[in-house]
Amino acid sequence: MSCYSYNRKKHKDIFPFGKAWLGLIFFAFLLLSSCARMGNPDGGWYDETPPHVVGATPADKALHVKSKKVTINFDEFIKIDDATSKVIVSPPQLEQPEIKATGKEIKVSLKDSLKANTTYTIDFSDAISDNNEGNPLGSYTYSFSTGDVIDTLEVSGTVLDASNLEPVKGILVGLYSDLADSAFAKQPMLRVSRTDDNGHFVIKGIAPGRYRVYALQDMDNNFFWSQKGEKLAFSHDIVVPSCKADTRQDTIWRDSLHIASIKPVGYTHFLPDDICLRAFTETLTDRYFLKADRKNADHFTLFFSYGDSQLPELKGLNFNSKDAFIIEANDRKDTITYWLRDTALVNQDTLRLQMTYQKTDSLGKLVPATDTLEVLAKTSYARRLKEKERQVKDWEKRQKKLKDRGEPYDSIMPAEALKPEIKVQGSMDPDENVAISFPAPLARMDTSMIHLYAKHDSLWYRAKFRIDHLQARNYLLRAEWRPDIEYSLEIDSAAFTDIYGRLNAKIKQGFKVKNLDEYSSLFMTLEGMKGKACVVQLLDSSDKPVKEVRTKNGTAEFYYLSPGKYYLRMFEDENDNGRWDTGDYAADRQPEPVYYYPRELECKAKWDLTENWNPTALPLARQKPGAITKQKGEKQKTIQHKNADRAKKLGIPLPDYLKQK
Repeated sequence: MSCYSYNRKKHKDIFPFGKAWLGLIFFAFLLLSSCARMGNPDGGWYDETPPHVVGATPADKALHVKSKKVTINFDEFIKIDDATSKVIVSPPQLEQPEIKATGKEIKVSLKDSLKANTTYTIDFSDAISDNNEGNPLGSYTYSFSTGDVIDTLEVSGTVLDASNLEPVKGILVGLYSDLADSAFAKQPMLRVSRTDDNGHFVIKGIAPGRYRVYALQDMDNNFFWSQKGEKLAFSHDIVVPSCKADTRQDTIWRDSLHIASIKPVGYTHFLPDDICLRAFTETLTDRYFLKADRKNADHFTLFFSYGDSQLPELKGLNFNSKDAFIIEANDRKDTITYWLRDTALVNQDTLRLQMTYQKTDSLGKLVPATDTLEVLAKTSYARRLKEKERQVKDWEKRQKKLKDRGEPYDSIMPAEALKPEIKVQGSMDPDENVAISFPAPLARMDTSMIHLYAKHDSLWYRAKFRIDHLQARNYLLRAEWRPDIEYSLEIDSAAFTDIYGRLNAKIKQGFKVKNLDEYSSLFMTLEGMKGKACVVQLLDSSDKPVKEVRTKNGTAEFYYLSPGKYYLRMFEDENDNGRWDTGDYAADRQPEPVYYYPRELECKAKWDLTENWNPTALPLARQKPGAITKQKGEKQKTIQHKNADRAKKLGIPLPDYLKQK
């Protein structure tokens, strides 16, 4: 007997029904494999049942608990999404609890010592879902008490950025039973929560009593305000938690698109549920020197953490500092630029100087301080000379090529020209002006060499203007700009001379003022704001101001608006300084109130839009239009109702046992 015939006989003994039996086994294997693939519409019905809690150790709402370890059991395999940010343990834990999902259970290990007669809550929010289809359990909170009672009251609300009413995500919100202002800066919060993507928070497990509520961007995880750089919010309102029986409309979905029914459902309504906190970061007023920078050889800049009306006094140690500088400071006086008048100093690589300035001491007071600085040019004088030589050689090569081709050429390289930047578009609004800036401070300006012409009926006429000096290097050319008129700004060569002797070349810039028919106007009456100093800002679709007006008469008027869609923001300018000011906790000062007009404003050419607005009519959390709200809430996790969609595709009725899920 050959090996082949022997193996064949053995094969037949093992599978006595031959090839038919093999085919049957293979078909059964494919069927079982298909049924096992739950995610495949052809493999059976989807699991749409969210996980359920079947028990816990200690039991949920247990009393007299002493164990710091908690185990919660479920009826199926589960997972936790982003436990670090979504799961909140209250009272707050100074040492981070350990939270793990393993199989069908969640284990929580508390590291801090348990407090006597205290309700502990572990708020999982929407972090729990099943491990297969991701069906969410929904909002789930586990609690126990180390004493005789379980506290069950809740309060809720929203945290908004005080400057722009954006929802603040992930900020800590907590209660204090100690109503003194100092509690927030000395002791940890009593009970805590954290805001979600919509800035919404719910603090649970509260005992009856009187509380104050705070929000804190807790950078050092100590659960109280200890650093000025931490964003915070506070309110003087006393919070008294309560509850009442109430009803709400519960929607039952037939599938992902169709509603089966809406019915009233009873629930416990916890109050207050409309707390609104306006979060802000205090201005850091501590003043200290940050750095000196000399990117370009002709000037250096000193940077401070905060400004002071008294500018630093500089004394040269390796140069004569008398009348050596032209000083240029920003509005806040925290950034100060020193332009070197003398080219000999410009060519000096290292400037050693003594700086006397005002500095905040340990008691928070400004006191004189003296530092010695060495300010080094980023590019050495030798390197700058080499670069200049290279430029000369390149220029000589270009002139030689012109000469060899018989074209006009220069034999002397012209001096570097002063190049002012004239900021004007080809078309201009009647309420705009022409901005002119220079790369270095000017030593001289000859306005007789500046000419403005206006075109009327094809003829050019001189137009009156004036030039205002805004800062060291910035100027504004103002005129009575007439609609639908073409203008020409012509500047003779050498009209401007900077402190290094550079002269401008001849300049000619044409532009036209738009016709009034291209514009719209907006007139807004501010109800309840008459007599209050307000700043009203017209915003574009990115929430940036396009125009702003200051008003005290309760009206805001905007002219020369290009057609388009706009939004409106207003703040009460309580100190009448023309800018929004943040709050100060130590001074018990809230940030200046900010409001948003709740609707989009559409302006059309040749139209005047007149509106009335009561800025306090709507709660702050409902004012800012969604189109310009940058902090968008994540889509809430829901059951997807895939079985109804699958039944529809297959053309079969949904089984009754699935309809009930």
